[in-house]
Amino acid sequence: MPEIFGKPLVTQDAMRVRIRELGKQISQDYQGKDLVVIGVLKGAYVFFADLVRVIQLPIQIDFLIATGTKKVGCPPKTVKVWTELTEKIAKRHVLLVEDIVDSGLTAQYLVSQLQNHKPASIEVCTLLDKPAHREVEIQVQYVGFEVSPAYIVGYGLDYEQKYRNLPYLAKMDSEKVEAES
Repeated sequence: MPEIFGKPLVTQDAMRVRIRELGKQISQDYQGKDLVVIGVLKGAYVFFADLVRVIQLPIQIDFLIATGTKKVGCPPKTVKVWTELTEKIAKRHVLLVEDIVDSGLTAQYLVSQLQNHKPASIEVCTLLDKPAHREVEIQVQYVGFEVSPAYIVGYGLDYEQKYRNLPYLAKMDSEKVEAES
């Protein structure tokens, strides 16, 4: 795998430091509030696990599985949510945790769907933010790293459901991956 990705774009150490900072900020911002943290699977699972462990508050967690349907070479145009929440979020504060906010379509759709449950507030937290690719307006309150328009894998992010297990974030060289397939 290292030949495909080269050196890490974001190292484990850099992620560990930034996630601790995010956890501290979230803990301060939600002090005394009833917080439900919702992870968007599959991509956010590693980031989500590390983040909730550094939030110093009594929280509840939940998950959604969501995918963007798309044609090859095109950004997602529709979002499909495969699961339902198991926690009640009415009148509670919600933190939606994404792996990456790229076009913004998935995050915007999920926020709009969660608003139907009448929470006290909804904020978005993402490991990676690609504002240069934004197609829709979406407020991202907590950002791990802002990245350039490159295809990134590892630490939960995938290419064709592979490479989620890389312990760091790496820019994918699609030509090398295709040659190995």
